[in-house]
Amino acid sequence: MTLEFDAVTIEWRGPAPFLFAPVPPERCADIRAIAPRASYGWGVVPVTLRVGQTTCTTSLFPRDGIYLVPIKVAVQRAEGVALGDLVRIRLEIVVP
Repeated sequence: MTLEFDAVTIEWRGPAPFLFAPVPPERCADIRAIAPRASYGWGVVPVTLRVGQTTCTTSLFPRDGIYLVPIKVAVQRAEGVALGDLVRIRLEIVVP
């Protein structure tokens, strides 16, 4: 399954130095439908993320009824992404 959407980056105060992009609610419904088959536990869904020309692997985190996409520091630096930026997100979710 491939999803594309635009999101404004947010900060979540946790131990990791990530910005996050919230997945729009209508796309979260698509993810929830396949999450039981794609998740490796705790509702976390592994994905391949693309922002601009940069691709990495990460996992979607369920939070307050939606999913958050971590934007790793390497992606932030490579693509010049900062807090509050509008970014185009492409996710690929592999369902076994």
